[in-house]
Amino acid sequence: MKMGERHLTIPEVHELLLKEQEKRELTYKQKLVLQHCELLQRFDTRTAQKLTAELEKIERVSTPLAHKIAELLPTHPDDVRAIFSKERFTLDEKTITAILSTVAKYTGGAPSAPPA
Repeated sequence: MKMGERHLTIPEVHELLLKEQEKRELTYKQKLVLQHCELLQRFDTRTAQKLTAELEKIERVSTPLAHKIAELLPTHPDDVRAIFSKERFTLDEKTITAILSTVAKYTGGAPSAPPA
């Protein structure tokens, strides 16, 4: 990541594009991104920021991973493992459960239990 860049949640991108659209005509790619955001947006900006901040407090969850989790909202341990599959470490069940519990708190669903 370059200096001055930061990770954004889908609601933040949506909000930025709507503000930009008020000022000028969006490019074709920006319009596609706006449509994509409208399809995937599940929270408002404040809620998405709270979720990512809470996820970042969990051990081994970096900012990019927190944003990916907030985007995908995993409901099963295998979904969490898939998100972390490129990392050089393996998550323990306690961390997976913490991630699923945090996501469930914001989505209103119950996390899936890890397989026995």
